[in-house]
Amino acid sequence: MSTQSDIMNRLVCPACGALNRAQSSRKLSNGACGRCKETLATPIPVEINAILLERLRSRDTGAFVIDVWAPWCGPCRMMAPAYDKAAAQLSDQIRFFKLNSDEHQSAAATLGIRGVPTLIAYDGGTQIGHKSGAPTGDGLIKWIQTTFTKKD
Repeated sequence: MSTQSDIMNRLVCPACGALNRAQSSRKLSNGACGRCKETLATPIPVEINAILLERLRSRDTGAFVIDVWAPWCGPCRMMAPAYDKAAAQLSDQIRFFKLNSDEHQSAAATLGIRGVPTLIAYDGGTQIGHKSGAPTGDGLIKWIQTTFTKKD
């Protein structure tokens, strides 16, 4: 994540999919979508579909993490509270999304998913991190922070 105040990011609204411009130094919770007026922050991870996934990957230049999961997956369910905690703690800088690989199999395939859960981090329009498995607790938050720090 860049800390320069003059860098403008293009952020896809998690509520309506509209593209917004926002300064990278500004807290996401201080920003609202120009179309639907919903917050650009995700203090609770947002479920996405194939269309929103493609829009995020092709147009968004902000920081976000996608948790690719499945409802039948025990490790996915074990990791979910830690992912929720990470979203609540880091939502002013990073957005958090979830993709159900059972409901959106072709979308998960475009990500090259071989198993769930898988976390994929993006910043500046580029994938910067990929983690298979289910880190929990502080391990998940540490992985996210380290992944985004390495990019700077």
